[in-house]
Amino acid sequence: MPAHLEGRNIIAEVEGLNCALIVACNMCAGASFAMKENKPFIQFFRNCLTSPPLKRYTAELQSQLKEKGVETKWFRRGIIQNFFLCLWTSRQRAKFSKVVENYDAVLVLGCDSAFETIRNSVPGTACKVIEGTEFGGIMNTRARFHLPCNISFEESNVVRVCDRNCEKFGPHSK
Repeated sequence: MPAHLEGRNIIAEVEGLNCALIVACNMCAGASFAMKENKPFIQFFRNCLTSPPLKRYTAELQSQLKEKGVETKWFRRGIIQNFFLCLWTSRQRAKFSKVVENYDAVLVLGCDSAFETIRNSVPGTACKVIEGTEFGGIMNTRARFHLPCNISFEESNVVRVCDRNCEKFGPHSK
């Protein structure tokens, strides 16, 4: 049940920056962009463990940022680090904090939990952490496997999550 994410216009937030590191959750961001494009989420023999729609989205974002004078690099280390930003270990977070020392900002393509992981990984640095996506709900979909080893989604929709004022799930519910 990946979180459904929508891309945000972050151009105003990168004004004045020189370089940014893009960190993307292949699971939630990759699944969201695959659902939006109605394209395969994973093509094991073409892109291994990187979602092609996420790859396209990131390339487009890098191009937009370059036009604004912001150099970017896509952070891609380790299977768990790329697939689930919300599941990083303390060691992965510590290693990441060393990497971001060379950047003005980190642009997070992931859910609120992924954003929190990255934000908590860069304390004590001057690195600005920017939300590149926003949460839109939970994906409800059927995964479909087709040859040659592709995974796609069909019959997809977004299930909205009740906000904090909802009677059923409010802060005072039992």
